[in-house]
Amino acid sequence: MTRTRTNARGRILFVGSGPGDPALLTLRASDALRTAHRAFVDAEVAADITDLVGADIAGETDEDRDVQVRPALGEPAEVAKTLVNEAKNGYDVVRLVAGDPLTTDSVIAEITAVSRSTVGFEVYPGLPAGSAVPSYAGVALGSTHTEVDVRGEVDWPAVAAAPGPLVISAGSEHLAETASALVEHGLAPQTPVAVTTAGTTRRQKTIEATLATLGKTVIEQPGPVVVTVGKAISQRGKLSWWESRALYGWTVLVPRTKDQAAEMSDRLVSHGAIPIEVPTIAVEPPRSPAQMERSVKGLVDGRYQWVVFTSTNAVRAVWEKFGEFGLDARAFSGVKIACVGEGTAARVRAFGIEPELVPSGEQSSQGLLEDFPPYDDVFDPVNRVLLPRADIATETLAEGLRDRGWEIDDVTAYRTVRAAPPAAEIREMIKTGGFDAVCFTSSSTVRNLVGIAGKPHARTLVACIGPKTAETAAEFGLRVDVQPETANVAELVDALAERAAQLRAEGALPPPRKKSRRR
Repeated sequence: MTRTRTNARGRILFVGSGPGDPALLTLRASDALRTAHRAFVDAEVAADITDLVGADIAGETDEDRDVQVRPALGEPAEVAKTLVNEAKNGYDVVRLVAGDPLTTDSVIAEITAVSRSTVGFEVYPGLPAGSAVPSYAGVALGSTHTEVDVRGEVDWPAVAAAPGPLVISAGSEHLAETASALVEHGLAPQTPVAVTTAGTTRRQKTIEATLATLGKTVIEQPGPVVVTVGKAISQRGKLSWWESRALYGWTVLVPRTKDQAAEMSDRLVSHGAIPIEVPTIAVEPPRSPAQMERSVKGLVDGRYQWVVFTSTNAVRAVWEKFGEFGLDARAFSGVKIACVGEGTAARVRAFGIEPELVPSGEQSSQGLLEDFPPYDDVFDPVNRVLLPRADIATETLAEGLRDRGWEIDDVTAYRTVRAAPPAAEIREMIKTGGFDAVCFTSSSTVRNLVGIAGKPHARTLVACIGPKTAETAAEFGLRVDVQPETANVAELVDALAERAAQLRAEGALPPPRKKSRRR
């Protein structure tokens, strides 16, 4: 439930963002961000976390939703005054803090200042980087370890004498001084060290060194680092789980519309990749609604024996038309439903209906035809099939169904049009090999990507969801590196991950590429 502006006072929520991975937010912190109208954010907070602010508030634009995200600038007393004023205007105000609110002196000062006002406040802890980052780097700290921030005053004799591993928060400029001080106070120069930058994010990088070489370690990424010191580093090869995932650090192009990209992007993230979504197709309603309206009326009147869905867009189009007429899933009573693949079937199941037919083999129009029953004038009371699909769909399925004795109502449920070209930076990445891989889910995504942005560079791995898509890619001169046995998004991404793991096992490096400056 979101709070809208009222005459009542809001609260001030001090929310810890943790070390960087949005998945490490507490449930309370995530809920607070998603329903917040106002947020004041530390510069160090990851953009993926800042993007969550106001995500669950209704409205097509930030202006409609009245969501404002601003940097937290000024002395603690000034920041606190701003927070209090916003809360007095009736908003729940989030103060989004890097790490944990009550472990940062300046934030503690803000909370203290707010506590002197009449506005209520709450503190939502964030996971500390001192324990989370070593875990993501594969360093087992054990039951005893010592954490220290060397960006302030440090009692070096006490730190050097502390039991267990040391976890040091620092800037790259502190590494030489840290190594020198620890050696000076008794630690051996050959003591193992792990330096982790961008901890818990998909840009995380861990470099192993010793105290003797720590000062010479080259840090490529700006920002704070976490340095773990001790013999626990020797087990990192066995316990490193985050950076060892198959697609870790790969930048993968996802040429799908924004509302369709989530499943693929989430799957890529689970394998460690950094997906960048570039819509190549825009979905629009048919030019005339008359065909779809007649079809929906025919469903209600029992005109059809089967409805065949060839895409999630077709499912969505039919359900939207149902909504216009005040209908629900009961309109499918007595009608059998066939889906071209598991992805489309999952969309149908989301509406509480189990499809009667999904291809047992190849998940494509051809695979569906192989399993589709011929019309039987004894057992089939109706001989007509509704086929709602895109305006540019091929005739393979319709012709195959007619060959099996069915009458087909081939209806344009939606139109697919070429999307606008992506930003110049993305076009340059595509042409020069800035993407490690691209995942194509249809022939039209291939055609449209080449049309709006050019052909992917030869060093970019090309993954195609099925044979038709692969055939189109080959027609455009692309080398198809990956094609799953089953044509669905999850299998496509998993097959790409398997190929990457195979390359690594063979000692081959991922395709060379230019570094992207995008997050």
